[in-house]
Amino acid sequence: MDSSPAAPAPSLGSPVTRLEGREKVTGKARYAAEYALPDRAYAWPVPATAARGRVTAVETAGALALPGVLAVLTPYDAPRLGPGDDPTLRVLQDPEVPHRGWYVALAVAETPEAARAAAAAVRVHYDAEPHDSVLHTGHPAAYTPEQVNGGYPAHREKGDAAAAFAAAPVRVDCAYAVPPLHNHPMEPHAATAHWDADAGTLTVYDSSQGSGFVRSTLAALFELPADHVTVVSEHVGGAFGCKGTPRPHVVLAVMAARHTGRPVTIALPRRHLAAVVGHRAPTLHRVRLGARTDGTLTALAHEVTTHTSRVREFVEQAAVPARVMYAAPALLTTHRVVPLDVPTPSWMRAPGECPGMYALESAMDELACALGIDPVELRVRNEPDAEPDSGHPFSSRHLVECLREGAARFDWAAHRTPRRDGPLLIGTGVAAATYPVYVAPSSARAHALPDGTYLVQTNATDLGTGARTVLAQIAADALRVALDRVTVEIGHSALPQGSVAGGSAGTASWGWAVHDACTSLVALLARRSGPIPEAGVSVPADTTASATQKSPYARHAFGAHFAEVQADTVTGEVRVRRLLGVFAAGRILNPLTARSQFVGGMVMGLGMALTEHSTMDPAFGDFTGNDLASYHVPAHADVPDIEVHWLDERDKHLNPMGSKGIGEIGIVGTAAAIGNAFHHATGRRIRELPLTPDRVLAALD
Repeated sequence: MDSSPAAPAPSLGSPVTRLEGREKVTGKARYAAEYALPDRAYAWPVPATAARGRVTAVETAGALALPGVLAVLTPYDAPRLGPGDDPTLRVLQDPEVPHRGWYVALAVAETPEAARAAAAAVRVHYDAEPHDSVLHTGHPAAYTPEQVNGGYPAHREKGDAAAAFAAAPVRVDCAYAVPPLHNHPMEPHAATAHWDADAGTLTVYDSSQGSGFVRSTLAALFELPADHVTVVSEHVGGAFGCKGTPRPHVVLAVMAARHTGRPVTIALPRRHLAAVVGHRAPTLHRVRLGARTDGTLTALAHEVTTHTSRVREFVEQAAVPARVMYAAPALLTTHRVVPLDVPTPSWMRAPGECPGMYALESAMDELACALGIDPVELRVRNEPDAEPDSGHPFSSRHLVECLREGAARFDWAAHRTPRRDGPLLIGTGVAAATYPVYVAPSSARAHALPDGTYLVQTNATDLGTGARTVLAQIAADALRVALDRVTVEIGHSALPQGSVAGGSAGTASWGWAVHDACTSLVALLARRSGPIPEAGVSVPADTTASATQKSPYARHAFGAHFAEVQADTVTGEVRVRRLLGVFAAGRILNPLTARSQFVGGMVMGLGMALTEHSTMDPAFGDFTGNDLASYHVPAHADVPDIEVHWLDERDKHLNPMGSKGIGEIGIVGTAAAIGNAFHHATGRRIRELPLTPDRVLAALD
């Protein structure tokens, strides 16, 4: 039953501004460290200064003597944890030090300043052991894992790629390197924990991509019933993957709250993030492309070597995108991983696709140069009829249209002659992009209220992407009401279960559940007569059955990136003059927030190409780029005007909204397009990112 006199204009497809925008710009929105609970204390962790070994003693007397210090927890006296699946969370449980930066103590005090001073006063003694933190392709400890991130097989082979490559009349055999990269969200990892000993309940405010996952993890570690744990992640100041799983800060906050009997807030210093919240692992690539003289691929081999920690295996799936992109009768993709004394790598925006497509798309550009074929045309000539690895038909694939549309909008043909403007060399480049379509089971509840409004609840997380807004739009259209009649509640573990905000799957997963709940509510109200009762009318929905159903289609988003760059022959500085991204990503549900996501991904890819990198110091076993002074993310002055366009793609094999994820595909091809443009401008190829002035000047010498 719809009380409105006429169905309103559809909300989906409209550029609706963020519903929580005013709260954020006025400071009303509260983040994890901003819950000022009564009698709150503060914690500051102590990172290990040994690269590998054991803690032999922790001197706490000096710290405990400082004003306002409440406690110092160590591996010898910290609360014991129950069983858990993630060994990176088992902090202060034993004296082992698996890598530099591993937390070995925790200071708790009345103020953040006192906690920091206490942490600095703790003296830790170690029995240090020899460490190994350097990745190289010939490392004797390298092995082929069974699976890589995402559950993909580590090794796949179709045909004889080596023989086909050897027989090919035109061959490209190149090595590429992507350095360690760090997520560095604006809001560092933070949590506020309150342990109610009388009630036996735990409440945690956490900066996380999924409060439900945090709740189940904490319930297991602290041996509590799940319904005695509440986790709130109402506002999150960025994540890019590093908040996708619970991190040590939230465990330490709960430990401190349990030990002191007071609410405790912990906000990790930015300098700690490189060692304790994950990073994009470095990847070393070998790409071999064999082709006929007309550009048709006969062989494609992508081999990747990466590192993992000795604490937990994580293998970046960087060769997997090559299984999707181009028609090659012989296809080899494989991964090798080296366990080192380094922090555990983890998700970072478009894991696998981002570094993998940099290597593959750089190699495609090199093949185009070897053949004398336009790089756009080379990609078109190798368009597959079905997914090369699985043989499944694509639910939709409009990469060729993205390339053609992008070339027209960029005026590609008119800019294929390199130019010189004084000391500046100017050129253009192109790269393709892809990202898989993921969806995870989620649930939602829709309520019709007696005042004619609606409340929709699901435990989604808004990382700054506009999730609240898009979910409200989905609900409004399913309910057939105006957007201002819908309120959405998210970010609380007591709400219906929602999947983690990751894998560009949030809108598809939560939105599917919201759509189902709202359409069921409309059907229920249509069967009712009389007014809505005071308590309202509610309908739940759970997409487990539908979201887990195996699709016969290969489902991916695609895109094409175009870049124009200038290289300064005097200073070695590379600057991007223009960036264009054209995407085929299903139905775009909100053009305003979608454009922001595409642009954000492209800016991050620009940083990857030109400035972002960490260096592993082999002597100390730690990353040297651990703050925003030494690890330069793009600022306004680094970013040109960026143009984003998308195709009106209709795909009925996805979800009720017809949407694909858009949070990550924007980064995937950007670095390769910029690198290819640099080669076009200078005639020199740099196969290791980023394109810093020292490398540029060496290449131009």
